Amino acid sequence: MASTRISTADVAWLQMDRPTNNMVVNGVMWFDEPVDWDRLRQVYQERFLGPYPKFRQRVAGSQLSLGRLRWEDDPDFDLDRHLLQSRLPAPGDRATLHRYVSQQMSRPLDRDRPLWEVHLIDGYNGGSAVFTRIHHAIADGIALIRLLLSMTDDQADESLFLPTDREEGARDRSLTARARGLVSDAVRVSGQLAQESIGVLKSPSRAIQLAELVSAGTTALGKDLLIPPDYRTVLKGQLGSAKHAMWSEPFDLASVKAIGRAHEATINDVVCAAVAGALRSYLQHRDSLTEEIRALVPFNLRPLDEPLPRNLGNKFGIVFLPLPVGIEDRRERLAEIKRRMDAIKNSAEGVVAYGILSVIGMTPVQIEKVVVDLFASKGSLVLTNVPGPRQPVYLAGTKVAGIMGWVPSSGGVSLGMSIFSYDGDLTVGIAADARLVPDPERLVEAFNAELAALLQEDHHPEFHVG
Repeated sequence: MASTRISTADVAWLQMDRPTNNMVVNGVMWFDEPVDWDRLRQVYQERFLGPYPKFRQRVAGSQLSLGRLRWEDDPDFDLDRHLLQSRLPAPGDRATLHRYVSQQMSRPLDRDRPLWEVHLIDGYNGGSAVFTRIHHAIADGIALIRLLLSMTDDQADESLFLPTDREEGARDRSLTARARGLVSDAVRVSGQLAQESIGVLKSPSRAIQLAELVSAGTTALGKDLLIPPDYRTVLKGQLGSAKHAMWSEPFDLASVKAIGRAHEATINDVVCAAVAGALRSYLQHRDSLTEEIRALVPFNLRPLDEPLPRNLGNKFGIVFLPLPVGIEDRRERLAEIKRRMDAIKNSAEGVVAYGILSVIGMTPVQIEKVVVDLFASKGSLVLTNVPGPRQPVYLAGTKVAGIMGWVPSSGGVSLGMSIFSYDGDLTVGIAADARLVPDPERLVEAFNAELAALLQEDHHPEFHVG
């Protein structure tokens, strides 16, 4: 039976599971036409299980025994336990799919089996949806998006069988080109800095690693650990187990680019400014407005010109982005976001955060909980912005109409906001704790209004939603 030790960074995500926050990456694709079950099953057999052995493996060992958790082959593995089929109840619209995804997102994965499942959901607006749940211990969100897109094709009639060497080379080049667009320009650190920092973490003993990480008061780590907890708003408090998930109608991406050009800003600057404006509106509505709140922004540390490793895993950093929700004027808010984003792009904080994950995966569960809660207390939401394929892609021969995904929120963080662009459209998604954020649709509506207002102020009447 094949068995490999689980890396300390991946152990950290296993230990972070809580009834109030499952450490599961969730994603949904939707289609205007029904997806063929047999063909979808073949895709998962060939392109999911074949290249990546973790999807046939379960967690073995005790979390109380540090360094002894392993991935081992599930002797009872059955694809049909993980690839599930269901049908939406009437009316089968987007709100019905929101409820389905929300219910599933609130449910933990079975630790006695490989930590993933996929739902083919029929009856969605005359077509289908495919909802995917994969535990963060298997891989980080950016790697999983690359993996899921590797299962798609550029054309509807591409072969599902293993390609020839020439075809495989062409496919790898196509997927690599897609992958280069799959990392937000929210934070870019130099490859040299990332490699040097990670290299340092590998060489000393664990005790020295831990000592170095907790002692450097003037380093990026010291900055992260010494900043005070985020402002206490309605987004902070006791979490429940129920979650809300929803996403907007698509926005025209070209219109969002036009806003950026008018302000010499990136698309990501515009998106973050709209998020800040939406949160301002939401907090104001609930009498909880502050000067700023912090977002935790993940970013990639894995080379995008290399194929995903067979063992997948986690290799990303996190930085804190203070969102200036106290600024009322939209143009001033966008300018301030751009200034803060430019400063963060030259920061090493995210590389250090990767080291924190590696180290806390070596600690007992009780200690990790304290560290995770300390780290999470400094932010109020997780914010991701993923540029997806610019052209349409096909899964199991069916054209993908839209894509949305969410990384989990750790500790006591109650809100995740995801921005995904695909085939000329941009979609915003919300994943929130139902107790603390009972009305996520208000956030989506506020985001819509912020983008529309920014464009109208710059006299771009071509802006539209849907």
